Amino acid sequence: MKLSILIVDDDKLVNEFIGETLQRTRHDITTAFSGEEAMTLLEQKNYDIVLTDIKMHKISGMDLLRHLRATSPDTVVLMITAYGKVKNAVEAMKMGAFDYMIKPASPDEIELAINRAHEVIALRSENKRLRAEVDEKYKELIGASKKMADIKDTIVDVAASRSTVLISGESGTGKELVARALHYQTERADKPFVKLNCAAMPEGLVESELFGHEKGAFTGADRLKRGRFEMAEGGTILLDEISEIPINLQGKLLRVLQEREFERVGSVTPIKIDVRVLATTNRNLKQWIAEGKFREDLFFRINVIPIEIPPLRDRLDDIPLLVNHFFNKYSSETKKEITGIDDSVLRLFAKYHWPGNVRELEHFIERAMVISKNKILTTKDFPQSLVLGKIEDQGGGFQVGMTVHEAEKLLILRTLEDQDGNRTRAADVLGINPRTLRNKLHEYGMTEPAEVSEN
Repeated sequence: MKLSILIVDDDKLVNEFIGETLQRTRHDITTAFSGEEAMTLLEQKNYDIVLTDIKMHKISGMDLLRHLRATSPDTVVLMITAYGKVKNAVEAMKMGAFDYMIKPASPDEIELAINRAHEVIALRSENKRLRAEVDEKYKELIGASKKMADIKDTIVDVAASRSTVLISGESGTGKELVARALHYQTERADKPFVKLNCAAMPEGLVESELFGHEKGAFTGADRLKRGRFEMAEGGTILLDEISEIPINLQGKLLRVLQEREFERVGSVTPIKIDVRVLATTNRNLKQWIAEGKFREDLFFRINVIPIEIPPLRDRLDDIPLLVNHFFNKYSSETKKEITGIDDSVLRLFAKYHWPGNVRELEHFIERAMVISKNKILTTKDFPQSLVLGKIEDQGGGFQVGMTVHEAEKLLILRTLEDQDGNRTRAADVLGINPRTLRNKLHEYGMTEPAEVSEN
C-alpha cells in the first residue's frame, strides 16, 4: 500500500534529511518548508500522513494539527519536537496526533514511526471495507427458523456488552458472520475489528501475533511488532478457532482476559488494553478439556456468553431462503440468464445432510450457476455426491440394532461415494450387477435410474 506523505519543517536540513530517508520506502513524498506552504498543499490534496515540526513561524505544527482534525480526521499526524519540548508533543497527542519524534531522529526511528502509521492506515482501510460490507454480511444470517431468530435476538441483546462471547458451531455455519454482526452493532463499530485464525498460525508464531514483540526479542525480530491485541485497541478481536491455541500460551491469554493487560515478547512493561474479545470454535471444548488440550479456567472465562449456531441439517426450513439469497447473489456475479431453480432441487436439498453446512450450500449454488447451460437449474447441474444423497455417519456407521434393509442401504451408498458416483464400478465392488444397483437406488428414492453415471 503506497502512502502519500507530507513533510513540514522550516529547517531545510531537517526537511531534506527526512525526505531522503523516506524516499527509499517508495511512498509518495511531498515537502513543505513552512506552515503556510503546508496549508496550501493541504487545501489541494488529502495526505495519508503529515509529519510536521511543532514549532514554526506564523502557522505552527499545532495549527496544522487542528486544521487536519477538522478537515481530514483520517490523516495520521506525526509531530517532530526538539528535546526539552516533549510537553508540547504530549499536548499534541491529546489533540489527536498519532505519535511524536524528538530531534534529531535517526533514519530507523523515522521509518519505524512511518511503519506504525502505515499499519494503522491499512487497518482503517480494511475496517472501512468491512463496514461497507456489514449490511450485506449481516443479511447472510438468513433464516426464519426459531433457532436463527434466537441467535439474532442474542446478538442484539449482548452487542453493547464488553463480555466475552464464545461462538460455537460446525465449520461453515456462519460463526464469523455472527462475530462481525456483534462488532458492528456496537459503539465499537468505527474501531478496529481484528481477526486471528489460530488454526492457521504456526505454533511458534502465535505468541508474537497475539502480543507483539520487541526488537531483538528473538532471532529475526529486527524491529518492534505490534500484536493483534494492541492493533485492536478500542475495538474487537476475534480469536477464530481458539481451541488451536497452544496449551502453553493459554495461561497467558487467560491473564490478558482477566487483567486487560499484556507484555510484548521480550518486554516486561505491561500494556493496558480496552478490547472486546470474541472467540469461535468448531470443537467440543469440554471434550478438549478432558483430553488435556484446553484449560478449563480459560473455557469458563471465554464462555461468559455462549452462542451456538445450529448445523444446516437442523434448520432445513431455512434452505429455500438461503437458496434464494445465493441464487440472487450469483445471478448478479455471473451475469447469466438463469431464471430459476427447479423444485426437484429443493426436494433434493431437503434430503441431504449438509456436512459443510451453509458454506457447502453456497458453493453448490455458485458451481451450478457457473457451469449450467440451461435457463432453469435442475438436479443435473449439481454434483453426484449430492444427487446420490450422501448420508451422515452417526455413531460409527453400522450398529447393532440396524435392520438388514438399513445396513444394505448404508453399504450401497458408502460404496457409491467411494467410487465417486460411478455405478458400474460400485456394482463391481459390491458384487452385484448394475441393474440391481439401479433398482436399489430407485427403491431408496435417492435418484432416478437414468441419473446415475455408468462411466
